[in-house]
Amino acid sequence: MSEATRTALIGIIVENDDSVEALNGLLHEYRGYIIGRMGIPHPEKGISIISIAIDADQDIISALSGKLGALEGVSTKTIYSNR
Repeated sequence: MSEATRTALIGIIVENDDSVEALNGLLHEYRGYIIGRMGIPHPEKGISIISIAIDADQDIISALSGKLGALEGVSTKTIYSNR
């Protein structure tokens, strides 16, 4: 990626399984920017924890994070690298 992009980590907590299909659709839509993905189920709590490493323009990262966070039962937080 170019130096105009930012590298970020989007942390996602999924508490509503009905939102998983839409979540996966968004990740597929933004797949060209995603460096890696890790998903961890937490069956005792009935949630899933997903981390997405992404390298893109800040507007693209914010758009993806916002769209994910707008899904019912999905929470997100994004942290950015300094470079």
